Amino acid sequence: GAAGCVATLLHDAAMNPAEVVKQRMQMYNSPYQRVTDCVRAVWHNEGAGAFYRSYTTQLTMNIPFQAIHFMTYEFLQEQLNPHRQYNPGSHVVSGACAGAVAAAATTPLDVCKTLLNTQESLALSSNISGHITGMANAFRTVYEVGGVTAYFRGVQARVIYQMPSTAIAWSVYEFFKYILTKRQEERRAGK
Repeated sequence: GAAGCVATLLHDAAMNPAEVVKQRMQMYNSPYQRVTDCVRAVWHNEGAGAFYRSYTTQLTMNIPFQAIHFMTYEFLQEQLNPHRQYNPGSHVVSGACAGAVAAAATTPLDVCKTLLNTQESLALSSNISGHITGMANAFRTVYEVGGVTAYFRGVQARVIYQMPSTAIAWSVYEFFKYILTKRQEERRAGK
């Protein structure tokens, strides 16, 4: 558990600036044509802190996402594959469903993280300070702009994106686990 938390802390620290740039370039009417233009503009206009404005939200999202993801996968494996045999079909289905449940449950956090990263103009105009800082401010702003349903904008796209990703990850993991276990058993039997 501790190793997973440390890995998430380091991964998110390294990837958060890239996520900020990606999201700003994906915005409708984004003023940026190149990654370097976006990085320079954000650095110059908002400072280095802009690349980490959503870091705590990213951590707050990824830790529950991974917890839900792993618990759901293990639960589904107990139901679909109780003997824990190598079964590609059960690994794909369990992985896809686990990713879908985790993605849907953490979508409100993803919406707030995206708002923190993009500083979207509609949200900024409704924000008294004209700048969205911190998760609590992002949650309030999302609610003010769109109500409860705004927390789940893009949930279908997020679920559709995560399902194949987690299905592939789990099936590849289980495949290599099977191969490595089989080799170990063969070596023991050969001795």
